[in-house]
Amino acid sequence: MRYDICIIGGGIVGLATALKLLEREPGARLVVLEKEDRVAFHQTGHNSGVIHAGVYYAPGSLKARLCRAGCDATKAFAEAHGVPWRLTGKMIVATDDDEALRLDALELRARQNALAVERLDARALRQREPNIAGVGALFVPETGIINYQAMCARMADLLRAQGAEIRLSTPVTSLRETDSAVFIQTPSGQVVADRLVVCGGLQSDRLARMAGLDPDFRIVPFRGEYYRLPTGLNGIVNHLIYPVPDPDLPFLGVHLTLMIDGSVTVGPNAVLGLAREGYAKAALSPRDMADYLGFAGFWKVMGRNLRSGAAEMRDSLWKPGYLRLCRKYAPGLRLADLRPCPAGIRAQAVLRDGTLVHDFIFRETGRALFVCNAPSPAATSALPIGAMIAGQLVGRA
Repeated sequence: MRYDICIIGGGIVGLATALKLLEREPGARLVVLEKEDRVAFHQTGHNSGVIHAGVYYAPGSLKARLCRAGCDATKAFAEAHGVPWRLTGKMIVATDDDEALRLDALELRARQNALAVERLDARALRQREPNIAGVGALFVPETGIINYQAMCARMADLLRAQGAEIRLSTPVTSLRETDSAVFIQTPSGQVVADRLVVCGGLQSDRLARMAGLDPDFRIVPFRGEYYRLPTGLNGIVNHLIYPVPDPDLPFLGVHLTLMIDGSVTVGPNAVLGLAREGYAKAALSPRDMADYLGFAGFWKVMGRNLRSGAAEMRDSLWKPGYLRLCRKYAPGLRLADLRPCPAGIRAQAVLRDGTLVHDFIFRETGRALFVCNAPSPAATSALPIGAMIAGQLVGRA
C-alpha cells in the first residue's frame, strides 16, 4: 500500500504532527513508524511532565510563541480527551541578591511574553511555601503538570480512529527519495509514501544522514538524573520550585517537581551520556560515543563548559553534592530523602563550532521534512509544532 504521508517517530511531536495533518487532510492515508514497542518511549516518556508557560524564551521568538500556544493547547487537549493534568503554578526562587537581580530581568521577559506573573518578597514566599528558603520569587500561575505518556496514548487512539496506521517495533533501516515518492525500508518490508516527516529525537541526525543530508550538527546525549522524595514529603511544596537560571550554565538546574501521581521529584542534573538510549547509569554504547567523540563541535563545547561539566559529574557520583544543590532552596531535605528515580536523556544538538542549539532545527527536501532538533519545551509545544509542520506539508505533491 502506498501512503499519502509517513511519519517516523512515535513521540509526542510525531503524533501531534499526524493529528494536525489529518485535521487538514481528512481521510489521508497516514502511517506512523515507531521502532519501540509503544509510543512515547524515549524523551516524551522520560521528562518531568511540566506544562511550561514560556517564561525563559526571547519575546517574539519561535520558541516563545510555540510554548505560549502549546501551554493552552495542551490543557485544552487534556480537558477534551480525559488526560490527567493539574494547574500547579511555578515559583522561580532567588536565594541571594545576585539571583534577585537576575529575577528582575526574568520578570520583564515573562511580562513581554504576555504572562501574568507575580513578584513575591521573602515573606510572601514563605507564606506560600513554608519549606522553601529564598529572598524572593517569581510566581508563574499558568504552569501545570501532565502525564505526557497518557496524552500520547490518547493521541494514538484518535489517530487509529481516523484510519491512521501506527506500526510499533518497526525501525527504519534506509531512506530513499525520488521525484515520485519516498521509500522507507524496515525489517518487515518497504513503505512507500508521497510525503515524509521525520521526528527522530535522539536519532534525528542519523536519520537525516540516512536520507542523504549532511547535517552540520550531532546529537550529544545528556543524562538528566532525578531523585524521588519519600511519600511522607509529598506535601513539601505547593507549587513547582525552580532556581533562577545561571547564565553561565547551559541548563536550568535542579528543581522540585510535583508529579501527576502525587509524588515529588528532585532534578535533573545534566551529565554527558555514554549512550543515546541507555537509561541505566552504567549504560554505554561504543557507537554513540564514537559519534560525538569524532565530532569537532563536541570537543569545543566540552572545552567551554569544562568547569560546569566537572561539577555536574561530581554531583552525579557524589550524592551529598546533589543534596547541596537541593538544599540551596529546600534546606530541610536530608540525604535519606533522595530516593531512586528513572533518568531521562536529552537529545542535545551541537553545531560544528561547539554551539549548543537551544532552538528548533528543521531540514527539508522535496518530499520530506526533518525535525532535527526539538528542545524543551517540545512536549508542551507539540500541538502547535505539529500544526506548523502540517501547514508546510499540505499541498506538496
